Amino acid sequence: MYQEQSSGNAPRQGGRRPEELVPSRYAVQVGDIEVLVISDGVLPLPTKMLGHNADPAVRAEWLTDMFLPQDAFDWALNVVVVRSGDQTILIDAGLGLDPDLNLPRAGQLIKRLAAAGIDLGSVTDVVLTHMHMDHIGGLLVDGVKDQLRSDLRIHVAAAEVEFWQAPDFSHVSMPPGFPDALRSAAKRFATEYGNHLRLFEDEYEVAPGVKLHRTGGHTPGHCVVRVASGGDRLMFAGDAVFAVGFEHPDWHNGFEHDPEEAARVRVLLLKELAETGASLVATHLPFPSVGHVAVDGDHFRWVPVFWDY
Repeated sequence: MYQEQSSGNAPRQGGRRPEELVPSRYAVQVGDIEVLVISDGVLPLPTKMLGHNADPAVRAEWLTDMFLPQDAFDWALNVVVVRSGDQTILIDAGLGLDPDLNLPRAGQLIKRLAAAGIDLGSVTDVVLTHMHMDHIGGLLVDGVKDQLRSDLRIHVAAAEVEFWQAPDFSHVSMPPGFPDALRSAAKRFATEYGNHLRLFEDEYEVAPGVKLHRTGGHTPGHCVVRVASGGDRLMFAGDAVFAVGFEHPDWHNGFEHDPEEAARVRVLLLKELAETGASLVATHLPFPSVGHVAVDGDHFRWVPVFWDY
C-alpha cells in the first residue's frame, strides 16, 4: 500500500543535507485493516494551554519532569489514513497553510501524503473528529479540492456542524486570534464542502471495522474512531487525549469548549483503553503516538509501542 521510507538521517549521495531529518509516517496493521499515521508537523503553543485550570507550580513541575520548556510546547499534529476493503479513509486533514498564521512547521500533510504514495484522488472518505482548523485546514489548501473525487464523502457529527453555525467560546482559554481563525476556517469549510457532508448522530460505521462514535466534550460533535479487525483494536482519539492527560486527566485543555465534559470523556476513554488493551493514536500525542494505556494508581500511564521496523 505504501512506499517504504528510509531513515531520515541517512546521508544522500554527494553529501547533500536531507530535506527532513525525521520520519513522518508510521504504518500499523490492525487485522486486515491498514492504518498509516502521518505527521502534519507541529504547532507551538503556550504551555498554559496544557492545563489552564492547573496550579502553575504543578504544571511547571510536570514540564520539568518531562524535560520540556516552560514557555511554549510543540503540539504534534497527527493524521491517519485507513484502508478497509476498497475504501481509503482520511481521518482529519491537518492544519493547512493559512498565510496569516505563520506556522511554517505545520501544514505538511499534503506533501507527506504524496511522499507516502497516496493520491488524493484515491481517498473515498474523509472523517472529521471535529471542525477545529487543525483538523480541516488541509482540505482548504489551494488546489486540493480539485484533486479530490467528485463523490467524496465527508463524515462528521451533525452536532458539530450545528455548533459551528454559532460557536460558543465562553469556556475556552485560547491565545488571542484563535477564536476568529477557528470561526473563519469552519465557515469556509462548510461553504466549500457542504455538498460532500454525510452527517451522523452518535455512531456510524464508515467502512467494515471502522466505526465513528460521538463523544462530545472537546466540541459538541467531537468523535473518536474505533478500528477493529481479527481481534486487533485501535482507537484514534482525536483531541480527547493530550500528553498531560494520563497523569492529569482533570486538567482543562485550552481548546475544550466544555472542559468538564471533556475531562469526563477523557477518563472514560482512558479506562476503556486500559481495560481492552486497544492501541491508541491521538492528534496531539508525540508522533507516531501509537501506544497503550495502563492504570497507574489513581491515574493512567502512557506506554509507547516499540517501533516495528
